[in-house]
Amino acid sequence: MPRYLTKSRFKTAVECPTKLFYTGKAREYANAMSEDSFLQSLAEGGFQVGELAKLMYPGGVEITADTHETQVQETNQYLQQENVTLYEAAIRHEDLFIRVDVIRKQGNRIELIEVKAKSFDSTEENGFRGARGGINSGMLPYLQDVAFQTYVFKLAFPEVQVDSFLLMADKSKACSVDGLNQFFKITHANGRSGIEVSSSANSNSIGDPILTAVNVNEYVHEILTLPIEAPGVVSFFPDVVKRWSDAYVGDKKIDSPVGAHCVRCEFRNTPTQQSLKSGLFECWQRAKGLSAQDFNDGMVLDVWSFRGKERLIQEGTLKFSDIEKSDLGWQNEDDDLSHGLNGRQRQWMQVSKSMPEGRDFYLNRELIEAAASQWQYPLHFIDFETARVAIPFFKGQKAYSNIAFQFSHHEMDTDGTVKHKNQFLSVTPGVKPNYEFVRELKNAVGDRGTVFMWSPHENTTLNAILDELNEDPAPPNDADELRGFILSLTRKKDGSKTAREGSRAMVDLCELSKRAFFHPLTKGSNSIKKVLPAIMTCSDYIKEKYSPPIYGAKPGMTSLNFSNQIWWQSIDGKVLDPYKLLPPVFNDVSESELEQIESDEEFEISQGGAASTAYARLQFESLPDNERTYIKNALLRYCELDTLAMVMIFQGWKESNY
Repeated sequence: MPRYLTKSRFKTAVECPTKLFYTGKAREYANAMSEDSFLQSLAEGGFQVGELAKLMYPGGVEITADTHETQVQETNQYLQQENVTLYEAAIRHEDLFIRVDVIRKQGNRIELIEVKAKSFDSTEENGFRGARGGINSGMLPYLQDVAFQTYVFKLAFPEVQVDSFLLMADKSKACSVDGLNQFFKITHANGRSGIEVSSSANSNSIGDPILTAVNVNEYVHEILTLPIEAPGVVSFFPDVVKRWSDAYVGDKKIDSPVGAHCVRCEFRNTPTQQSLKSGLFECWQRAKGLSAQDFNDGMVLDVWSFRGKERLIQEGTLKFSDIEKSDLGWQNEDDDLSHGLNGRQRQWMQVSKSMPEGRDFYLNRELIEAAASQWQYPLHFIDFETARVAIPFFKGQKAYSNIAFQFSHHEMDTDGTVKHKNQFLSVTPGVKPNYEFVRELKNAVGDRGTVFMWSPHENTTLNAILDELNEDPAPPNDADELRGFILSLTRKKDGSKTAREGSRAMVDLCELSKRAFFHPLTKGSNSIKKVLPAIMTCSDYIKEKYSPPIYGAKPGMTSLNFSNQIWWQSIDGKVLDPYKLLPPVFNDVSESELEQIESDEEFEISQGGAASTAYARLQFESLPDNERTYIKNALLRYCELDTLAMVMIFQGWKESNY
């Protein structure tokens, strides 16, 4: 295969030029990100948005040839026509190669249209500009994509006038038809994934456009004429592109400076890729002389939620053993742990690997007991799974509208009895679940007892459904009842202040965990998937209670999805992560790809990436019945474990004798 600097390779080089050497070498270097992820595109909505764009520009020809050379030849033949619309046009100039989502040619004028599932609001003035007048950092990568496409096209066709556009999901526009996203189904054939567009889909049936094309000539010109910045690079666009294309085509490594940006490097070993090389380690070994042991012991990149990484790196403070309290901004009052942990104290515990009173972990029982004294039984532990898809399901919805499709509910009585009492799952294609979701949740938690969540996701979800109820031109008959229930459980912020707080406003156990609990195994994280294995490691109570097969057993603990489950298991003295005991959500996806989906911060979905992706597959893929059943059962098990995890963490805090 020829080696070209493509748009994706250019994007990689902007993040760090050294990455060009590691990319495309799946058998040699570990890569935490799939380079051609079907699931990622599905979760982001990229497949469907791309096909919707074609319907907005009908009558075009798709370039479908197999090789780079024949794709370019086919494109050039069509571009000889006076007027033509092309999808996936292939353009090459020397060692540069691009595929353009949509090209519209009218005489000597070209509209180059880059389609993105990224959302924006067309009503916001100067939405592409930051407060200081520069290009908004969130939009810059997308505009650089278009700039690279435009640059290559102009090199290949210098006599043509090019106008550049970004076509994106417009959050200010409501869908005018029902079932829009059901026009686009996922298909698999010959090992490749694609989209089957309904025969009834056309420029009329898709209704009013929910994608908006924005002329970005101004920003493209700015990017192409001002110096471009990347790690170790401040230079003009043509020079940068030439250097990067020469390096990639020649398979030569560009030695970029290391820094805080390395936190985002995907070329690092994951637990499933230990046999492969780590590009991240190679860079730091070359630049700073760090050893593999230094990496394993902890380095400045690993410090939890710390904004001073670059400063310490520039000062030569690289390893945990080099970091002092003062490097973290330690203040005199930070010596007092009695009121719970702040960020600096958590960071120092992580870095120093030392806990108060010589223990293996930190637990502020007084803080937990004080919080628990305000709670009322029965205690309700709930977890939601939601999806935000680019193309709305229903008339009146906007891009990335909230879909609440699943919850799990555990209940604890005053005597400590725990039951997995309720669950809800709605994944039938084309069925809007939000209102039924709230009805079932109301029946589950009733009107008594404290309700717990882990992180504000549940609060955000219910507030979004409240907004939907208030804006619905034809609300359900029980709308007032649903509103009252949501208002009782939620808070609403106005800046830093609480503008509204319900009589049973949900308690965020994650916030309590941040202040009251720290274990080195969490590496500072407060993710429930990190805190649960940590509490299982240090709590004798949890070990004794969950070592027998009591979960989903009689007598034992009620479960809706498990039978005789043993949650506390260990190998060679190390507690097994309960989430690793579950079968995967998908049989046809690697563990590393699922890890990528769960951790990718650029996704519009911010919670439960695997569950959101499963929902998308159940909506858009033509899956056999047995596979649909498998995925649904997997969703039920994972969501149940999320609420059981909350129960186990609370039990570990409350019942163990430390």
